[in-house]
Amino acid sequence: MAAPEDPDRTRYDRMRWNTPLSQDHAALLLDRLAVGATDRVTDLGCGWGELLLRAVEPNGASGVGVDVDADGLERGRRLAAARGLEDRVTFVEAEAASWDEPADRLLCIGSSHVLGGTGPALARLAELTPPGGRLLFGDACWTDPPTAAAAEMFAEVLPLTGLLDHVHAAGWRVLHLSTADQREWDDFESTWRAARQEWLIRHGADDRATEVRERLDAQLDAYVRTYRGVLQFCYLVLGR
Repeated sequence: MAAPEDPDRTRYDRMRWNTPLSQDHAALLLDRLAVGATDRVTDLGCGWGELLLRAVEPNGASGVGVDVDADGLERGRRLAAARGLEDRVTFVEAEAASWDEPADRLLCIGSSHVLGGTGPALARLAELTPPGGRLLFGDACWTDPPTAAAAEMFAEVLPLTGLLDHVHAAGWRVLHLSTADQREWDDFESTWRAARQEWLIRHGADDRATEVRERLDAQLDAYVRTYRGVLQFCYLVLGR
């Protein structure tokens, strides 16, 4: 009998994208990003590129997704092929920090850390965006003062005002600002664990089950007790 699949490789299986974002909210952000038919769209830290695919699908634009996660990139290629987008969207296994090709529209959602943090990321993304270009940028933030436990857990997160200070310092103009609501956060956190919870139900007697159960319980406990309703996530459509 074949061994059960690796639960760690299933962690994204139930997720539409790796960010707290509803489909309606995503549609709003892409509308504000205003991708044109001749635009080149780059998603740095794309994962499997679902948002990138939705950005280019309606109007003939082309895109490239950049990430170091080979499994995610292969999933993105399958999704692109299923929609007939394989000739317009390319997935590249590379470090986002080393990417130097400009694009008319850029996406960077939850990936500022791979570009050196919020400030350096916004500055670098400005270098890759020509005048008249736009950026869809997503980053965690505090909209209210965090608890001590949350601040310790997410020491690198800035208040929203600090995030906007970096936006302006990098020369961006804010075309749109919105934050994830509680339902988006709950769905994100739940779907991130869902495939592993399902694995645990199917394979409760597996040698790995105890470790998986303890890890999932600790993650859920941290979410509910420490940062649910406290940590925020901001989406910005920026122009220059």
